[in-house]
Amino acid sequence: MLDENNENKKVLIPGHWVERIEEIFHVVLGLCLLVIACAALYFSINRAFETTPFFPTGMIQAINDILFIIIILEILRTVVARYTDGVFQLQNFLIIGVIAAVRHILTVGASMTLADGKSQVDFDRAVIELGISAGIVVALVFAIFLSKASNSFPNKVSKR
Repeated sequence: MLDENNENKKVLIPGHWVERIEEIFHVVLGLCLLVIACAALYFSINRAFETTPFFPTGMIQAINDILFIIIILEILRTVVARYTDGVFQLQNFLIIGVIAAVRHILTVGASMTLADGKSQVDFDRAVIELGISAGIVVALVFAIFLSKASNSFPNKVSKR
């Protein structure tokens, strides 16, 4: 007698094929991110030395570009962790968010410092952006703290 459950479980693509395709995609995505990071580094170095004046405009642009490259590398790390562990790690995404928010704070702060003749409306908008970005950083850092605390919580309970 045939089992009805086995008859209903016919699949179009076998599971091991899906896993292999997924592995190939992760490798290709990781390589793409690595190439993008290398290209971004190359163009960032060129732009830093071609920007006039180098101080402060070129330096601020270089810091902004470096933080962008760090974000790309953190995304690459997340893809690699997903490939090796099989799950996306929350803390990596939170760290990417913190770096992106800090990058935005530095960009807005630098534009406020370097811009001459900003109107009061533009200044107020920039200050609000800084406040919101700072709040996002605080919230993300708190989320990282909660995530780490929740990961260590079961270990503390089981040791008692």
